[in-house]
Amino acid sequence: MTTDTKHTLNPDKWIDLHADYLYNYTISRVSKSEVSKDLVQETFFAGLKAMKNFEGKASERTWLIAILKRKIIDYYRKINSNKGKAEVRMNFYNDGENEGDWIEERVPQTWGSDADKAIETEELGATLAACIEKLPEKYALVFKMKTMQDFDTEEICKELDITSSNLWVIIHRARTQLRKCMEDNWFVK
Repeated sequence: MTTDTKHTLNPDKWIDLHADYLYNYTISRVSKSEVSKDLVQETFFAGLKAMKNFEGKASERTWLIAILKRKIIDYYRKINSNKGKAEVRMNFYNDGENEGDWIEERVPQTWGSDADKAIETEELGATLAACIEKLPEKYALVFKMKTMQDFDTEEICKELDITSSNLWVIIHRARTQLRKCMEDNWFVK
């Protein structure tokens, strides 16, 4: 016996119901926070424009993810085109005398053997773990839950009795402190 459920769209609740999930989905594929936020926003906008095409065969989230996947593909097509490569700059440093960007196609390539990479990865992991240990206890806990253990924002907020805006402030501060620690202890200046 099959039940044909007709799903509906409720755009007024998209941000509350789907924004965190879509952002996490995107950041795991794009690795750039601002780009991820933009792609999620573009997904919501495209969803609003395409509402009349929604047939109700898939859930609202599944439909939004399908749109988001196309947005991610379009993003990579753009940055991999010759015109896109000229536009995309990769951050090098944002502070002091080291400030600057690389044009993506001119970013220095890694050189070294697989053994070097394995050692480097192990050392990087140890340095990152040491930097996480230096964070204030609450920062470390929130950072690990959100970034490493992939908890939903709602779960973390409920567990730690904090607001979602407080969570994002903590995440931002933890990342800022981790970046500084990694620059001081890992990256050669």
